[in-house]
Amino acid sequence: MNAVIIAVAIMLILSLLRVNVVLALAVGALAGGLAGGLSINETIEAFTGGLGGGATIALSYALLGGFAVAISRTGIPEVLVKLILKVVGNEGEGERKGLAKALIILILLLVAISSQNLIPIHIAFVPLLVPPILHILDMLKIDRRLIACVLAFGLIAPYVLLPYGFGLLFHEVIANQMALAGLEIDMADIPSAMALPVAGMALGLIIAIFISYRKPRDYGNSEAISNGPDREVRTRNIVFTVIALAAALAGQITTDSMIIGAISGIAVLYATGAVRWKEADELLNDGMKMMAFVGFVMITANGFAAVIQATGHVQALVESASGMLGDNKSVAALIMLLVGLLVTMGIGSSFATIPIIAAIFVPLSVEFGFSTLAIISLIGTAGALGDAGSPASDSTLGPTAGLNADGKHNHIWDTCVPTFIHYNIPLIIFGWIAAMIL
Repeated sequence: MNAVIIAVAIMLILSLLRVNVVLALAVGALAGGLAGGLSINETIEAFTGGLGGGATIALSYALLGGFAVAISRTGIPEVLVKLILKVVGNEGEGERKGLAKALIILILLLVAISSQNLIPIHIAFVPLLVPPILHILDMLKIDRRLIACVLAFGLIAPYVLLPYGFGLLFHEVIANQMALAGLEIDMADIPSAMALPVAGMALGLIIAIFISYRKPRDYGNSEAISNGPDREVRTRNIVFTVIALAAALAGQITTDSMIIGAISGIAVLYATGAVRWKEADELLNDGMKMMAFVGFVMITANGFAAVIQATGHVQALVESASGMLGDNKSVAALIMLLVGLLVTMGIGSSFATIPIIAAIFVPLSVEFGFSTLAIISLIGTAGALGDAGSPASDSTLGPTAGLNADGKHNHIWDTCVPTFIHYNIPLIIFGWIAAMIL
């Protein structure tokens, strides 16, 4: 069997059996390497050689976690909690309860969308915004799987569709890699090509909100997650926090580094006295603990990807699949989407998947007579597939980091499985439709 299928299947099966995702990725990579003809030493060498690729992103998330904890020490999250509690009321029943639920979903959705295009901070907002409101979510008996779906939609759909922030980077990757494969495209065509697949994601979100997770879910009594003793929220701290956020954003945009952005934001909080200097070590430790799981998974996922690419079986997978297609255009589109799903589920990054599949998909699609828009849709959708639902994706790891702050949310069954069902299945269906009609 193909090494990619073996590696991804073993990783997913172990994850579903509640084996730690880091261990599941490592075992899957080992099995994939051996199945791909690599020796045990070659597999380990490829795996360890790829680990360094995840070090930057891991450090970035650790520092952003520290920045989030630092902001929480200013008391800003407490203001948010109090505002929501005013809407909910003491009992949290009736119309107020419904209004509060809608308000929370809307706020989290808008912030997640903004984190991709308007203020490109990606998952950095999750540890800042989500843990303080877990108590309110439990009081309203909101199913956390719903919140995971809301956050995942906001973290994925905007960059797939809109050419701003991370979306611009994603569209540039698609255009550049398709050009390298021999097909020049106009980046302005990408939103049109991806509109239908994203509409499928929107349908999945609607189903999650109004059907799948509409019923209340009781998580028992819980207390608000606190990163320290309650403190008076001063106007000056609010002002300095806004300045710190602006500094973090400016630092990230000007240097294209989340590390510099996080350091800039932390420096402003310390320099202005919004956070005490003597708390620095504790803050960074707390932030790193919060985001450690995300960091280790991202590092391991890079090792997994390195082994898969070292086997050379990604191209072999596509070639063997294309050999069974004959002249069936509709089956060809479906197979290409499924290959993209397999690759992205293992690697965990749509950005990293595009260069792997574009070189193979472009000539194959041209041979089958797909239009330029259809080819863009196939490659963009195949790349995005698995970003939701993959245990190694930061679009699933981020929501879990916030929702599991009190230990009541499972990464696989409460984040990955719900997002896979509500987004990957519609993406395959609507991506296939787009390829056939464009």
